[in-house]
This record gives sequence, structure tokens and C-alpha cells, in this order.
Amino acid sequence: MKVFVTRRLPKTVMGRLEKANEISELRVNPHDRVLTRDELEEGTAWCDILLSQLVDPIDGALMDCNPGLKLIANYAVGYNNIDVDAAIERSIPVTNTPGVLDDSTADLTWALLMAVARRIVEADGYMRTGKYDGWAPTLLMGTDVHHKTLGIIGLGRIGFALAQRAQGFGMHIIYSDLEPKPYAAEVNAEYIDMYTLLRKSDFVSLHPFYDKKSHHLIDEREFKQMKNSAFLINVSRGPVVNEKALVKALKAGEIAGAALDVYEHEPKMEPELAEMDNVVIVPHIASASLETRTAMGNIAVDNVLARCRGDALTTCLNPETAG
Repeated sequence: MKVFVTRRLPKTVMGRLEKANEISELRVNPHDRVLTRDELEEGTAWCDILLSQLVDPIDGALMDCNPGLKLIANYAVGYNNIDVDAAIERSIPVTNTPGVLDDSTADLTWALLMAVARRIVEADGYMRTGKYDGWAPTLLMGTDVHHKTLGIIGLGRIGFALAQRAQGFGMHIIYSDLEPKPYAAEVNAEYIDMYTLLRKSDFVSLHPFYDKKSHHLIDEREFKQMKNSAFLINVSRGPVVNEKALVKALKAGEIAGAALDVYEHEPKMEPELAEMDNVVIVPHIASASLETRTAMGNIAVDNVLARCRGDALTTCLNPETAG
């Protein structure tokens, strides 16, 4: 089968694709950028299997460019970039890469939490610009993390991994979700409703599944519930937070700060965020370790090769299409 890869993957992953006997022809985006719509349509029309990225909008119209499309293998655990219902209508299997990025994402979440609480980025800039002229009692004072209250919205695999890390700091862990999780007891996490969580938490970390219900889950009303000493951390999906409302809350002092890996209109963000010292911003790098990105790629390749051979797919989101 012919395979089209919409962005070059880690070296060992590309090596597997290039050496695979099951692939008759391989095409890879030659540019170090996201494909334009025309380029994505051209590649989709040519291939049997599309190996896509989370930034590629895969809708019904794109699928219709190729009535013979046999698989969409998404190089991400999230799949809100793909219209899975449209894929079901067209009998196209869709796969993702779950499980392997939970710990890396939790690591990055914890790094962001620590960075915004202890003003690490601001302090780094202070040193680099030559402002440091000696120790002072009130220089760049942040806030403690240990023994504070961490509120986790969405205690799935990543939220649970974050709670495991928080235990080492003696934090009081509370969480909200659609329903209580039986494994929450393993991390001494207390189940409460979201608005109580917002009122009690010193740090609020967002890990919900993104869909229409969680769009702008955190908006003006929610910010007003938070402590003015609290911090918001988001590594889930950008549109979970109303970014304009976030800027407004930060400017009004309704919350103490924020740390973000994702943005409502990526790759753009509200420009004022970049001007705020109490905001840490990184470019969607939660899974960006060599080990994790390689593991994600290997799952995607496993699915590609399984489809070529007619074998069962390992992580199919719509198994009714995979027959």
C-alpha cells in the first residue's frame, strides 16, 4: 500500500516505514511545517493510508478526496482533529497512540506547575539580562507547592500520573470528573464537584477529554470561583480554556498566574499572555521527549503495517470499520 506521512517523524520511526516491505510507496511532507489544505488534499487523494498529525484537520470533505482510503493513523492520543463520525460513515478505520505519553505529559505538567509557582522563567530572564546584583530577602519570591491543594479536573491516565507526582510533595489532592474513579484512593484523591474544586484549589490542572461539552470549560464564571492566589495549568487542549477570559482574569488579579502548553487557536495565542511575567508559555511539548515521541510513532507504524497485512489494528477508535 501507498502511505502518506504529513510530517517527518523521529528517525527510528521513519526508518521502520522506509524499510517496510508492506509499503509499496512512501511519501513524506518535505517541508518543516504544517501542510496547507491543498497539499493535504493532494497527499490524501494519492495514498492508501494517511499517517496524520494532531494539527491536520481530517474532515469528511478531505476523506472524500479518496474514496479508497483504507486507514487514518493519527500520530497523537487526542483525535479532535478527526471527524470520526465521518470516518465511520465512509468505513475508514481511525487509530491513535494512547498510553505511551501519560508519564511524559504528567512530567511536563509538573514542570509547568513548579515553574509558575517558583517564578523559574522570570528568574532565568533576570539572570540572563544581568539584573542580579546579590541576594535579597524579597527577591523573586514565589509560592510554595508542598502541602498545598492540587485540583485535577479529569482524573484519567494523565491526571492520575500527575496525582502520583503530587503525593511526593505532600499535597492535598482533589479532583472532579464525570464520575468518581475507583483508583483515586491509590493517590488519596478526594472526589468533589468542579466548582468546589475551583474554590478550594491552590493549583488547578486541566486534563478533561476535549469535546463540545468541555469547550470553554474554564471561562469567566469559573475564574471568578478561583482563589486570587491560585494558578491554572493547562496541558490538555487549548479550547478547554476561554483564552480571552484567562487574560481578563490575570489582568484583574482574579488568579495569580497560569502555565500553558496548549492554546485556543494554535499556533496563535492571545498576545497579552507573552507580556505577563506570571504566565509560563511553552509550544505544545507535553509529549516531546525522544523516548515518548518514538513510542508514539511505533504505535502508528504498527497500525499502518497491520492494515497493510490485513491484521487487527492495535488502537482502533472505530473498530466497526476495521473488518
